[in-house]
Amino acid sequence: MQQQHRQPELVEGSLPVFVFPTELVFYADEQTSHKQVLTLYNPYEFALKFKVLCTAPNKYTVVDSTGAVKPQCCVDIVIRHRDVRACHYGVYDKFRLQVSEQSQRKALGRKEVTATLRPSASQEPPGARPQDEERRIKEQFADEFYEQAPFQTAEGRPVAGGPSLLTVLLGLVCMAALMLPTLGEHESTVPVYLHLSVNKKLVAAYVLGLLTMVILRT
Repeated sequence: MQQQHRQPELVEGSLPVFVFPTELVFYADEQTSHKQVLTLYNPYEFALKFKVLCTAPNKYTVVDSTGAVKPQCCVDIVIRHRDVRACHYGVYDKFRLQVSEQSQRKALGRKEVTATLRPSASQEPPGARPQDEERRIKEQFADEFYEQAPFQTAEGRPVAGGPSLLTVLLGLVCMAALMLPTLGEHESTVPVYLHLSVNKKLVAAYVLGLLTMVILRT
């Protein structure tokens, strides 16, 4: 007799959402920074669907603002700043990523990502904005989120010098780690010593996100 594995009921808003990076910084004088990428990870054993909301949808274009993420996979969400003007310098906007199960409508989890436009990266020394001032600006912002207008494009990424071999190899290692069975799975043909804990997979997902950003900036 086959034993059926029943997934526990998830409480609305209780599911941790893994997104990298957690802050987007656009620079007016750097055209390449006007396009940035959010990577959404799904370390769970079930598929997720997602929706991207924004406090200022007219200032941004989000490619694929809704979609799905397969179990133990990730997706890239391209965000473009389309209203680069001096009046927007230093204003903090927010993106909210809501995730839910494929067959459910309730949001199981959400994660917020801040976005701001600055005049120039060259005018900003390391640690130029104190954390307490940054926190004050964020707290003053009214968190009212709106859905992004649908946007479709077949535009590819610009060709540049390309990532180093070490970066590619490290990325492949992280991807392989994410595809290995999770510790505790008994129905896998992979040896037990190759089963990874959830924490190790989250570390691999985080490193993979860092590498993705490096590749996109090269």
